[in-house]
Amino acid sequence: MASGNVEKLELSFSAVPDKPKKDWVLLSLRVLAFLATASATLVMALNKQTKNFVVATIGTTPITVSITAKFHHTPAFIFFVIANGVASLHNLVMIGVDILGPRFDYKGLRFVLIAILDMMNLVLASAGDGAATFMSELGRNGNTHARWDKICDKFESYCNRGGAALIASFIAIILLLITTVMSISKLKPKN
Repeated sequence: MASGNVEKLELSFSAVPDKPKKDWVLLSLRVLAFLATASATLVMALNKQTKNFVVATIGTTPITVSITAKFHHTPAFIFFVIANGVASLHNLVMIGVDILGPRFDYKGLRFVLIAILDMMNLVLASAGDGAATFMSELGRNGNTHARWDKICDKFESYCNRGGAALIASFIAIILLLITTVMSISKLKPKN
């Protein structure tokens, strides 16, 4: 009889569920990815440079034209800003889901949705980076076969800021890849 009571006590203590622990590594990676995508978005969206060029000379008077290089002159840069803005918003929402999510979990469906959305976010951000990288390379080196001149020799700070936005976005891609792998690994059933 005494041994029966001991077993019941052990069973009642083991039946108490453990509180879910916060995954601080994943949460901190999401915060860093948010900061990287948000900074890439802001740097590219605010990127512009105006320069004056001499187009003609009448007598001794030079005729100048003011030309401004802005990110929205190139559709690839617009896509880059939109893709990184969506990635920033996604990371911000996922930070909230990581903090408040266990309260609203329905049969583990939250982890499946997070993994799918993380993959979609990674693909969108990498597509934006690819498009912007191609146009940046074209602006830096030009294309002699198509007779497209390079512009980075004329708008150097514009190109440098665009390059900084690309570097921040590539760092975000690496962080998004790590968070995607971690969120997919949460789907694996525990032994």
